[in-house]
Amino acid sequence: MKRNNIRNVAIIAHVDHGKTTLVDAMLKQSNAVKLNTENTDLIMDSMDLERERGITIKAKNASLIYKDIKINIVDTPGHADFGGEVERTLRMADGVLLVVDAKEGPMPQTKFVLKKALELGLKAVVVVNKIDRVDSYIDETVNKTFDLFVKLNANHNQLDFPIIYASGIKGLASQSAEDLLAKLADENTAPDITPLFDTIITHIPAPEVFPDDTFAMQVLALAYNNYKGRLGIGKVKFGKVTNNATCLMIKQDGTRVTSKITSLQMYEGLKQVDVTEASAGDIVAIGGFEDIHIGDTVTDPENPKALPPVDIEPPTIKMTFGVNTAPWSATEGKFSTSRNLRERLAKELETNVALKVDGLDDGTDTFLVSGRGELHLAVLIETMRRENYVLQVGQPQVIYHEKDGVMLEPYENVYIDVPKEHQGIVIEELGKRGGEMQHMDASGHGDVRAEYLIPTRGLLGLKNLLMTRTKGTIVINSLFDSYKPVHEIDLRDNTHGSLIANESGTSNPYGLDNAQDRGVLFIAPGVEVYEGMVVGRHALDTDLEINVCKKKKASNQRSVGSSDPVVLPPPVDVTLDFAIEYVGQDELVDVTPKSIRIRKKILGAIERKRLRRTDEKMNPL
Repeated sequence: MKRNNIRNVAIIAHVDHGKTTLVDAMLKQSNAVKLNTENTDLIMDSMDLERERGITIKAKNASLIYKDIKINIVDTPGHADFGGEVERTLRMADGVLLVVDAKEGPMPQTKFVLKKALELGLKAVVVVNKIDRVDSYIDETVNKTFDLFVKLNANHNQLDFPIIYASGIKGLASQSAEDLLAKLADENTAPDITPLFDTIITHIPAPEVFPDDTFAMQVLALAYNNYKGRLGIGKVKFGKVTNNATCLMIKQDGTRVTSKITSLQMYEGLKQVDVTEASAGDIVAIGGFEDIHIGDTVTDPENPKALPPVDIEPPTIKMTFGVNTAPWSATEGKFSTSRNLRERLAKELETNVALKVDGLDDGTDTFLVSGRGELHLAVLIETMRRENYVLQVGQPQVIYHEKDGVMLEPYENVYIDVPKEHQGIVIEELGKRGGEMQHMDASGHGDVRAEYLIPTRGLLGLKNLLMTRTKGTIVINSLFDSYKPVHEIDLRDNTHGSLIANESGTSNPYGLDNAQDRGVLFIAPGVEVYEGMVVGRHALDTDLEINVCKKKKASNQRSVGSSDPVVLPPPVDVTLDFAIEYVGQDELVDVTPKSIRIRKKILGAIERKRLRRTDEKMNPL
């Protein structure tokens, strides 16, 4: 039978296509949350990092009531690096809202998440958002979206998708683009998103349930409550469950644990509220199992039913996390020991299913952390940094696999939008890095849109390089494709030379003035530096040691302050994303709550020279 009083919907979209804004309008207009005109923050983007980056990182649950029907909403990340969140949270849904920007059309992350949804057999409602943009191409966007469904092998039922036109920021939706544009032209039009609600109820199927079957649900997300402990979140697949009932937890390794349910909650708006009973089709949070993890099945102990495991695509990028050994860095944070890092990474593994950490049981002070991409690992590092952790991380490296005696490496599809005058630079650089052009055409906005297949190691450091050479006009998106035989081109991981401080102290204008002719500076005057710290990028591909703390000395002919004032260009802003892309094989990123620095692995100049000579003797060629 079907539970017609409930709908479970996942919202999917590319980064910055207005998905979270649209969800906020749905929650506000259904009175699922209280309106607060002073609060302009997005409701669903609750993490600071989400608001700052403008992306959804953690999948979140909410619910609203419309015409006595409960609509459970799962807000999924829009970036492929957080695909581990997407793959499992889609299992809670019976249909999806695909939000597409009316100007940009379907984008790479749209393709990634939609592919997962269609493989699960979910029906989609397409929402063409931001149609009030002056540069929107509504009909072209609809046609490209249909082509994408065909390309992803959607069945006939999935191809017959309804289309809603919307302006999420204005809180308006309609089944007709002309009708919505007319409403948008009228300044007195009140927000009204009910056509979207009606389409969800009509076209998203109600969950099919077996109320008389044995209770079973799979844990697809985790939450923590100071009073209730760890909570496992998932959709009840079969039967019913009541609070205080005795249930069996079947872990993915086959281990079985029996315990009593001490907490049973559902979502009302953004809040979890206690309930006494839940039935098949409901999304619930269950407490009572201390060691509950994602993928575990909670079921009836008398007639247990194990659900199939959650398959997550393997990581493609790895980085070393270690105890920060830079001078005085440990004084800039609270948690700096290997024990602190080990405990924090172990905690992250509980909820971040796409992450893998090696070295937790080795007793060492370095850990090999693997993730789905640079952004995936950068968000983890930034989160730890904001929690007062001090650490150092190495250069990102791709993860190789061996199959049937053949070494394989990850490849990615890269989608590039760039003005025509810069396309030659892009084609040349991607060709050097082993990229193969799959498709190129004009995007209709004066830009060239190109699709490349390229080894993941060819992407390391590429974004900053192309941003510089195209004067910041390029838009790059990448999507994991598959593992293929290692490319025969020898791609050097990072070919740059660094300007290295040769003594500790405080940088000053005189010392920096001497250094600025050698390359691009990363620091301004008055910055504390230490020996071995990277203070800039050398104009050549070799490292150069400089003294940025050097002061002008007085003499018989001049005083310290007598000369023309020093004019320095603004330094490069060394953010975490920039540092991870820049760092070379013999360098590390020094991460503290107060600072992001780049340093050499070996700080002393004499030790670096000695090691270089040793390497030359060992490898004379």
